[in-house]
Amino acid sequence: MVSPEHARALDLFKRTIPGVDDPISEWRRLFDDMCGSFAVPDAATIEPIDADGVPCLKVAMPGAAADKLLIHYHSGGYVMGSAKGYREFACRLSAATGATVLLPDYRLAPDHAYPAAADDALTAYNWAARHWPPASIIVSGDSAGGGLCVATLMAVRDAGGPVPAGGIAISPLLDLAGEGQSCDTNKALDPLIDRNMIVSMGQVYIGDIDPHDHPRASPLWGRHHGLPPLFLTVSNTEVLRDDVVRLAESVGAAGGSARTSYPEGMVHIWTIFPFLPEAATSLAEIGAFARQQWAAA
Repeated sequence: MVSPEHARALDLFKRTIPGVDDPISEWRRLFDDMCGSFAVPDAATIEPIDADGVPCLKVAMPGAAADKLLIHYHSGGYVMGSAKGYREFACRLSAATGATVLLPDYRLAPDHAYPAAADDALTAYNWAARHWPPASIIVSGDSAGGGLCVATLMAVRDAGGPVPAGGIAISPLLDLAGEGQSCDTNKALDPLIDRNMIVSMGQVYIGDIDPHDHPRASPLWGRHHGLPPLFLTVSNTEVLRDDVVRLAESVGAAGGSARTSYPEGMVHIWTIFPFLPEAATSLAEIGAFARQQWAAA
């Protein structure tokens, strides 16, 4: 039985899907309008930041620690979404983790193809790592932003720099080849995403390159040793479920730690909807994970 709140979230999401012939600007407008419909608390402090050329918003709720930073990369399939649209969600992240939140406005495809988004995500992290000790930083993201989160952690590791205290990925898009088994087993259960959308939207970002050969675009196909502890969450009914299953297995096989959470029956990136009780539950899990990593660092 679908709850009224979940039905409302699904309806809002479906309203963001324009006609197939509509320009990308319409996709972006509809998605930002939905995200912007959630009221930003008056008590929030929001400040524009230039992170070495990547525009960002720094968001903090009252009581948030200035010496703890959570970098969150927004969703949108690499073609839409914005820091402005994610202000309300950043406020809830700040409240849940007790930290300051940085929202990078990474460049979007098709205007800026791969590796523009991955480059901006890493640039924002490197800027932050000069202003906060890496042990006080956690990297986060949802959907495409979850892919950027994992890609950034892998890039920081490969560069030999100190990795942050942890990583958090919500409904992460990790395999632009769309080869997870759940693309088939959950096809009838996921009302929003399917393999065709994963591959076709991914091609807008990466073009004709093979995602298996580009782990910065498709992080599931990279090496997963040397990463900080991860918290990965995806609904058990999403087609993206096996992106998380496969990544967690690979991280574990490489000697790392990946904690997983699979709530039932949730719409993709359910956490952006402030009226969903399950969003509050997931944010409480995220907050507990973040505080644990900072305490252990």
